[in-house]
This record gives sequence, C-alpha cells and structure tokens, in this order.
Amino acid sequence: MREHAVVISGAGPTGLMLAGELALAGVDVVIVERRPDQRLAGTRAGGLSARTLEVLDQRGIVDRFLAEGQVAQVTGFAVTRLDISDFPTRHNYGLALRQKHIERILAGWVDELAVPIYRSLEVTGFAQDDSGVTVALSNGASVRTRYLVGCDGGRSLVRKAAGIEFPGWDPTTGNILAEVEMEEEPPLGIHRTALGIYAFGREEYEIQDGKIVFAKEGPIGLMVPEKNAGATTEPTLSDLKEALIAAFGTDYGIHHVNWISRFTDMSRQATAYRKGRVLLAGDAAHVHSPVGGQGLNTGVQDAVNLGWKLAQVVKGTSPEALLDTYHAERHPVAARVLRMTMAQVALQRTDDRTEALRDVVTELLGMEEPRKRIAAEMSGLGIHYDLGEGHPLLGRRMPDLDLVTSDGPVRLFTLLQDARPVFLNLGAPGRLNMAAWSDRIKLVDAGYDGAWELPALGVVSAPAAVLIRPDGYVAWVGDSTQDGLEEAMNSWFGPLG
Repeated sequence: MREHAVVISGAGPTGLMLAGELALAGVDVVIVERRPDQRLAGTRAGGLSARTLEVLDQRGIVDRFLAEGQVAQVTGFAVTRLDISDFPTRHNYGLALRQKHIERILAGWVDELAVPIYRSLEVTGFAQDDSGVTVALSNGASVRTRYLVGCDGGRSLVRKAAGIEFPGWDPTTGNILAEVEMEEEPPLGIHRTALGIYAFGREEYEIQDGKIVFAKEGPIGLMVPEKNAGATTEPTLSDLKEALIAAFGTDYGIHHVNWISRFTDMSRQATAYRKGRVLLAGDAAHVHSPVGGQGLNTGVQDAVNLGWKLAQVVKGTSPEALLDTYHAERHPVAARVLRMTMAQVALQRTDDRTEALRDVVTELLGMEEPRKRIAAEMSGLGIHYDLGEGHPLLGRRMPDLDLVTSDGPVRLFTLLQDARPVFLNLGAPGRLNMAAWSDRIKLVDAGYDGAWELPALGVVSAPAAVLIRPDGYVAWVGDSTQDGLEEAMNSWFGPLG
C-alpha cells in the first residue's frame, strides 16, 4: 500500500493551491483526480480577486496569471461595479481569467514542486483510525495517509463519507450555461428582462475602458434563466430555444450545443471543516451562487489558511489543535460569503419592488464609506480573523511594504515566497532576542518610512514589530515591548524544546 503524509481529493484550484502550499513546506502530498488531465469543459469561475492576487504574489507566481488575464475593475455587488483603484494594495483590481487557465497555471506550478497527481482515479471511501486514514481508490487500490483533505466539490464524497452535515438553503433560481452554434449573432452582453437575466458572449474577449469587447467570430456562450430552479434532468437544446424565444421572440438559429450545464443559487455550508484526520476546503465546504465571483477565490484562500497549519502538524512542530483554527477562521468567512451572495441574488430579481431596493443600494454604494466597506469584502481585502483585541493590523493581511534592509530594498511579499513565518523588526536591529526561533521563523530587521494603510480602515499607527504568518496575516503586533510575543509564537508556530 502506498503511503503519503497528505492525500488531497480533487485537482481543482483549491486542491492544487493546497498541494503547492504543502510542497513548499516539504510535506509528502499527493492529489487524486478523476480527470485524465487538467482540461476543463465548460465555463466555471471567471477571475481572481485582489486578495487572491496578493496571495499568489506572496508565493512569487502572480505574474504567470497577470500575463494571461485582463486587469480590470471587476469587483462589484449585484449589478453595481465597485472601483478599488484607490485601495492601498499593488493589486487594486480584479483579473478576468477563465478557470481553465487558472487551473492550468496552478497545475504547472504544482508540477514544478514535484507533487504527484494520481489521474483518472477517484476516492471511493476511507476509514480513519488513531494514526491515519486508509483511502480507497476507484481502481481497487488503497493509499495510507496521515490526513485526507476533500477538495472534491459541492457533491464531495469525502464530506458525505465523513458524515459532515451540509445544511443551508435550497435553490430559488436556476440558470442554464451553454456554448452553442447560432445562425445569427445575438445581442452580446448582459440583458435584464422581466423573465430574468440573459447573457451572450464569446470565449475570446478584451476589456477596453472597463467594457467587454467580444471577438467577432466563434461559438456563442450563453446564460438563460430556468423556470424550475430544482430541475434534476439534464438541460437540452429545446430548453435553450424555448427560453430564448420567450425573452427575445427568436432563438437566433441555435442549432448545436458544444457543452451545456446549469447552476443555481443553492447555498450550503459544512457544519465542520474538520472531523478527526479528514478536512474540507473549497466547494466541498461551501457552495453558493456564483454572483460576485467569490467561490474560487474563497477556496484558494481556504487552502492557503490550511496549508501551513497542516504542514506544521504533519512535521510535529505544532500540536493537532492548531488545525481547529482552520475551521474557526475560515468558517465565518464563507458564512459571510453565503449571506453576501444570497443578498445579491435577491437584488437581481426583476419586480418593481426589487428595482426600488436596488436603486437604494446603488445610491448607498455610491457613498465613500459603504463603497469601501463592501468593496473590501468582495475583493477579499477586508478579511479579519478574530485574534483578540489589539492593533488594527492584528488578524488582517499584512500590507506589501517597500522595506529597506541592510542588504538593500526588499518588497515584503517576497519574504513570504517560501511559505515560512516572518518576524519583522522595524526598530533598532537586534533589540529583540529571537535567536532561538531562527530555524522556524525568518527574522528580518528593516526600516519603513511610509504610512501604514489598510483597505476600508485607512491609516493605522506604525508598529515597532510584526509577526506574520505564512498566509500573510498578522499574528502579533509589538510596540516597544515583547508582551505576548512568546505566547503568539508558541501557539502559531509550535513550542520550542
């Protein structure tokens, strides 16, 4: 029986990101993936948020995505676009890039890190005991592992087999997505009608002055609302024709379907992200409407929160209790995402009362404070883990400062590329005795002259020292004393000795 320290079920964006994080930490990890290769049929997520771009920047791979995507102000709430170009981040924008490209680039990175992927295989069951998990595969073989992570989507077998409940809200709306051949070109773009929202586009497009300009040729991608949100049969060409004629009086000569799928606004969340040696991340832990574009981004950030913690537990530097902080931090984030998507779906209804409500919300979001608050949330830049009272930086993302060190200028995110914690001393060099921690924590003496600014919150007081976790969140903030520092290092990065 093969053995690996960690088995990940699913090579989507969440599974790939988690595998990369574990590989950076030197953990023996393998992915089990049912697809024979990374190719992805159909349209899934369409881009990366500002915080996800920061996370990829922290690992030194963001340029790979920027080279293929299109930078734009794509953050929004329901039908209201929210400009974040004044936010204090190097990535004060979103990136339009289809999921198939995101997965391909992540898979390339994971391949460089020499993570094996067992393709054309699925996890069919598992049994866990005190020392590990025996994972059954669809070819009849088994793999022994210390931890199993389900990154296997909304219908997650891992979640179901673990007996983790998945409560939430049944769908109220449904949409059919398809790529089709048409005799006539439909009106490209998004159309609000009394019957719902319809959209037409093409695979290739450019964003010019904030507007999408589609290619002149190629098959048409379309989205049409479904009458029955809870439909269980597969959608068909005749379903598409019927929906188009109802809204536009024509089906534009639609005659061939390349692929077809559906999505709904079903919203569900796992009651626990961990059960013993089994953990969940991404859609296996939370599903919701794609409106607002937070699904893929939330999953990737789940992986970055879990990766370093799981690595430390596997290596024995931290007790297993550290894994409980994964649920404690990420469950509230996804719960909020569910509420935000449900609110946006409600605002997309086309009756007169919803139109009136949408007008009020649009007016509110035109004001500075509400815009900044909601835009920080939608872009992921406003995430705040509850690490107790203290400096506003505590539990928030560390800004990517231009630091000055004895070796010259350095950008803070580059210090996180190997996914190790960083202790940043901004006072006199050597004033804090950190030598005992040097094998676990990167010690950096540096200076910084600029303002410390956080999205939505604004300018905060400059700290004398900061302890930064591998995921880029601040675990401790110091002034002139070391109060609480040893406790923070012990709890997050394992006790010494």
